[in-house]
Amino acid sequence: MAAATILIFISVVHRFGTGVPFLYDYLILIHISWAQELCIYMFIWMAKFGAAYGVRTGIHVGVDVLINHLNARWRKGVILFGLLGGALFTLIVGSMGAKFVLELMSTDQVSPDLELPSWLVYACIPLGSYLMCFRFLQVSWTYYRTGDLPHHDATHVEGVEVSPTAPIAVGEA
Repeated sequence: MAAATILIFISVVHRFGTGVPFLYDYLILIHISWAQELCIYMFIWMAKFGAAYGVRTGIHVGVDVLINHLNARWRKGVILFGLLGGALFTLIVGSMGAKFVLELMSTDQVSPDLELPSWLVYACIPLGSYLMCFRFLQVSWTYYRTGDLPHHDATHVEGVEVSPTAPIAVGEA
C-alpha cells in the first residue's frame, strides 16, 4: 500500500510539476503514464490477498446478534455452516477465475500502458480466492476443534502495555 501511495504521489507531483516553467524541460522527459495502471493493479492484488488476511485474523465485519442468542450447539453449527459456505463460495470464484486466466493465457492480450500479459493481471482472482478458501477451511477446522474464532481487538496497540489498574472508561478514574 505504501508503494502504491508513493507511486501515485510521484505521478501527481510529476503531472503538476510539468506546469512549472523551469521544471518542464526536465520532467517532460520522464514518462510515468503507466503509474496509474500499475497502482490500480497493486490495489486489486492487495484487496484479494487482504481479504484472505481478514479471514485469518477475524477483522471482517460480521453481524452475529442473532447467532449469539442461539444455544451453544446451534451456534457452533451455524458458524461452521457460514465458514464452510464462505469456503465453498471462494472455491467457486477461484475455479471460475482459474478457468478465465487459463483461457487468457492462450491469447496475446496485454494491458494498455504496462503491456503486461492480461492473464498475469487477472491471476490475482484465482490465487487470492484459493488463499481465502484455505483460510476459511483453516478457521473452520480450528473452530471445530477448539471452539475459538479469530478475534480482532480494535483496542490493542502493538507495543503499548495495558496496566491492570488503568481506568477503562470515562468516570472510572
